[in-house]
Amino acid sequence: MADEISPDHILQIGFGFWASKALLSAVELALFTHLSKGPQTGPQLEAVLSLHPRSTYDFLDTLLALGLLERNGTGQSAEYMNTPSTALFLVKTSPQYIGGILEMANARLYRFWADLTPALKTGLPQNEMKTTGKSMFEALYADPARLEQFMDAMGGISMGNFMAFAEKFDFSRYTTLADIGGATGQLSTIIAAHHSHMRCRTCDLAEVQPIAERRIRAQNLQGRVTAETVDFFADEFPQADIITMGMILHDWNLVDKRMLIAKAYRALPPGGAFVAIENIIDDERRQNAFGLMMSLNMLIEFGEAFDFTGAQFSEWCREAGFSRCEIIPLAGPASAAVAYK
Repeated sequence: MADEISPDHILQIGFGFWASKALLSAVELALFTHLSKGPQTGPQLEAVLSLHPRSTYDFLDTLLALGLLERNGTGQSAEYMNTPSTALFLVKTSPQYIGGILEMANARLYRFWADLTPALKTGLPQNEMKTTGKSMFEALYADPARLEQFMDAMGGISMGNFMAFAEKFDFSRYTTLADIGGATGQLSTIIAAHHSHMRCRTCDLAEVQPIAERRIRAQNLQGRVTAETVDFFADEFPQADIITMGMILHDWNLVDKRMLIAKAYRALPPGGAFVAIENIIDDERRQNAFGLMMSLNMLIEFGEAFDFTGAQFSEWCREAGFSRCEIIPLAGPASAAVAYK
C-alpha cells in the first residue's frame, strides 16, 4: 500500500512558492505587457527586461512549463508569446487586468506570509504593524498615490465577481443601491451599466471620493452614480433598496461584523437586500481553499479579522433581524451572501 502513495502532492504544495514567485516576478517586470507587442526572443527580452543571460531561459521556460507563456522554436531564435489568459489578464492595458493584486502580493504579502508561523502562535498581524505600529489602512490613506494603487489592485481581483453579481442578482424589484466601502466606485458603475433603472451611490472615506468621482466621469455615469463620503464606523449607512459591501466585511472582527450588519439592516426598507461579496467559505470548511487562505491572510494583515461561511453570515444576519439569506456563487471562489429584510 505504501508503494502506491506518492509524495507528489505534498512536494508540489511545499515548493509552491517557487511557481508563485516566478509569476510574481514576471508581473513585476511587466513581461506579459511587453509581449503584448508581439512574440520576442530570449535576447530581445534580456534587453528590454534587463535580465542576466544566466537567468533568461530558465525563467522563460519555467513560465512556459507552468502554462503562462507559449513558445515557437528552440534556442536563441525561439520566440515567446502570451497565452490567451495572460494576454487577457496580465497585460496592463487590458480592461480585465488583474496584475495589480499580484503586484501587491509581490511587494507586500509574499514577505509577510513568511511570518505565518508567528501569526499562528500569537494571533497578531505580521504586516507593517510590526515595524511602524500603524495598520495597513493608516499607511495607505496617508499616501494618495499608494492608496489609488491599492484600489486598482482590489479592483482587478473584484471585477469578475462584480460582473457576475450584476448578471446573476435579480435587480428588477429595486431602484437604488449604496455600496459601502465602495473605493473607486467599480461595483456601482458596473451595476449602473448593466441595469439602466438603477441609481447607485458609492460610499467611502473623504480621501477616496476624488478617485471615485474621476472614475465615474470616465464612464459618463455622473447622472446615475454618485460618490459620497461615509465613515462606516462613525456614520449610519445611507438609505437604499440594496446595501452592498465588496470584500469589506472580512476585514473586521466579529463585534465589528455584527455592527456593520446591523447598520445595513437599519438602512434598508422592508424587502431590501444586504449583499456581502466575499470568498465565502463552504459550510463544511473542506473545499474553498482560497477562502480559507484568505482568512489566514486576514490574520496576517489584521489579527482578529477573518473570512466566514455562509452559515455564519446567515446566523449574524438573522440576529440583526433579516428574514432569510442565500448564497449566490460568482466567479471562482467568490460568492454573494445575500440577506433579505
